[in-house]
Amino acid sequence: MPQQTPKMSPEEYLEWEAQQEIRYEYCNGEVVAMTGSTIPHNDIALNLYRTLYPHLRSRGCRANVSDVKAQLNAGSQYYYPDVIVSCDPQDRTARKFIQNPTLIAEVLSPSTSGKDRGEKFTNYIKHATLQEYLLISPEKISVERFCRGEGRMWLYYPYTSGDIVTLSSLELEFAIELLYEDIVFETE
Repeated sequence: MPQQTPKMSPEEYLEWEAQQEIRYEYCNGEVVAMTGSTIPHNDIALNLYRTLYPHLRSRGCRANVSDVKAQLNAGSQYYYPDVIVSCDPQDRTARKFIQNPTLIAEVLSPSTSGKDRGEKFTNYIKHATLQEYLLISPEKISVERFCRGEGRMWLYYPYTSGDIVTLSSLELEFAIELLYEDIVFETE
């Protein structure tokens, strides 16, 4: 069970968290400690970053992995996505958090899957600049892509082995296998 602290304001959270040895996420006054991840989890996030980086550099976008927080919905939420991409000029010089993400990716784990599919999904899709949200499985070759459609609609695209993943917000396509390079899956 994640360690929880008393409710605090966004300002109190930012000041307090800067003094902590571990990372904490913040959602509407609630602060929750971040847990460590597995090596495959980390490798998948890095593989996505490596896939994105050459393409983003020429577009004036930035990508960050794990230790960079996203400020969402006027500061009522702060999360640490596994990968975050912003193409907003304001975020290119950011020092504390990304405010205008274009794409957010979460690598799932048993302890975070519910939050990634529930609370985070709900809060991410409310953020005006977010165009795509990826959920990546570390257990099998599987990516779920949610893409902003017309109005408040979000479209769902599942990908599996052999598929080409399309990130329309970044005008990028790549083989799903790039995300799973050198990943060893547990056998039953």
